[in-house]
Amino acid sequence: MSYMPNTLNSFWLWREVSSRLGVSNPTYKYWKNTPNLKLNNKYLFVQKNSLPQKYKYVENILTDLSGHLPIKYASDQLHVNEHIFSYDKMKLYKEFEYKFVEDVKFVNIKKFFSENGIKTDKNSIIQLGKIKDLEFSINCTFYNLKNDYGIVVYQS
Repeated sequence: MSYMPNTLNSFWLWREVSSRLGVSNPTYKYWKNTPNLKLNNKYLFVQKNSLPQKYKYVENILTDLSGHLPIKYASDQLHVNEHIFSYDKMKLYKEFEYKFVEDVKFVNIKKFFSENGIKTDKNSIIQLGKIKDLEFSINCTFYNLKNDYGIVVYQS
């Protein structure tokens, strides 16, 4: 399966964790056995099943983000303007599934990739856009989408 769509399978959004627990923002820094991940220096996530024992109870009520990415990070990784995920008037907007967690909008990239048969690996560069704007090379794979859009996966 693709590498990028699985980025958050093992993580909780820190903003939601801290809100549910009522702890301050930098608390995660003191949890030595709780790995964290930052995306775009804006979104902070803590690894599932690694919260300190006294806070484990909260994991049952946290939002599962498997296959989802914040729209800003997803747009950066797909080399496309984030407006494609922001406004329902955009031609591809309805092709994606969305989820809101603590005022952060996430897009289900994994589902979109699966439904369209898009395969990538860890070192792939992915570009989503109008077909006329995409660049093609010898070592790339092209996926034709709806409304004159496509995805090009460049293998390194």
